[in-house]
Amino acid sequence: MKKLALLLLLCVSIYSCNENTALKTNLKPESVSVSADKLSEIDNLIMKAIDEKRLPGGTFLLAKNGQIVYNKSFGYRTSKKEKAYQNDDIYRIASMTKAITSVGIMQLYEQGKIDLDDPVYKYIPSFKDQVVLDTFEPSDSSFTTVPVEKPVTIRNLLTHTSGIVYGSFNPGKLMAVYEKYNMNVGFSHPTWSTEEWIDKLAKVPLAHQPGAKFSYGLSMDVLGRVIEVVSNQALDEYFKQHIFDKAGMTDTYFYLPKEKFDRLVPVYTKAQGQLITLDEMGMAAQASYPMEGPRNIFAGGGGLTSTAMDYAKFINTLALGGGDILGAEALKEMSSDQMPNVITDYKENNSGQSFGLGFTVYLDSENKKSPKSAGTYEWSGYFNTKFFIDPKEEMVFVGMTQIVPFNDNAFWNDMYKLIYEAIEE
Repeated sequence: MKKLALLLLLCVSIYSCNENTALKTNLKPESVSVSADKLSEIDNLIMKAIDEKRLPGGTFLLAKNGQIVYNKSFGYRTSKKEKAYQNDDIYRIASMTKAITSVGIMQLYEQGKIDLDDPVYKYIPSFKDQVVLDTFEPSDSSFTTVPVEKPVTIRNLLTHTSGIVYGSFNPGKLMAVYEKYNMNVGFSHPTWSTEEWIDKLAKVPLAHQPGAKFSYGLSMDVLGRVIEVVSNQALDEYFKQHIFDKAGMTDTYFYLPKEKFDRLVPVYTKAQGQLITLDEMGMAAQASYPMEGPRNIFAGGGGLTSTAMDYAKFINTLALGGGDILGAEALKEMSSDQMPNVITDYKENNSGQSFGLGFTVYLDSENKKSPKSAGTYEWSGYFNTKFFIDPKEEMVFVGMTQIVPFNDNAFWNDMYKLIYEAIEE
């Protein structure tokens, strides 16, 4: 009887926790001090960008105090305007996967299963005795290396200070070295497992000594493998059990089930001044990886697909204190400034910002140019998806589009300005 009572108590506790962090849709924006009139200006901003062929469209969601105040889709999934975007469309979120991997790591940290300053080789032996790129000969791509001065740690991976980069994002010697190791991989691979991939990556020379500077790259993919090793679960299984199910996420996957293929939106690009999808150009295979499962490789740095609503459920749980996903202490550590004083390049290049454990973090700084509150943390994805979490305002935003490249930062900055102008004092 006691066991039954305890079980019921646990179920009620979990249900209550989920209820407290669940997104609500039945109230007007004014109920959480947000101006509906001001939010309508976001419609105009998006439609103007679509009319000017800067953006094909997409899905945009804003929630405050757990209440959805804006959730709309605009534009069409093909240049022939055959099918309009819908709120439940599925998007490739690419590097927005990193936030989920970071939370997975922090769960293991708060359970005492890992320490943030543990060397990675404690969990993945192939990271023992790594080397750093020293000299490079462009004529034949030969190079020399030097030993690491200290091993790469979990914290180095979370802060992108490991020296593990994206070869494809670094034309020149780094791209050439990564190509030699067949390591310009980001979203998936037809035959490798996560274990094979990360063991191969461990053999690639680091771009610099661990902890010396910020270098964006495949660090989160290594952390995905750490999660697998420590939890003894495949990464997709771990995410589903410990994050997706707890947040009520039902449309987030590495590899989509066939019945959801038609909800995956095409990727746009720009050709001769016109927006056109890769499908229409006969290049759909370049972004078809979400429909090529099941596979045994899970890219913790960029492999997931999701909907605006699913992702909003995840980040809203964090905005409201972590819920059943992450405790307050681990959440505070993850979203705080982690850049050591020796690393100045990130703060110098990003005015009023620093980097936490997996996220850009906005500082309480006179140099801050964004309207976002100090303490806001955020990231984005390669296919032009965005999110931010503002704990002070208990507000979250998700913007989902699918276009590469997209260098129109003014569009997003104008949207953020309208969002914060809509908050009523």
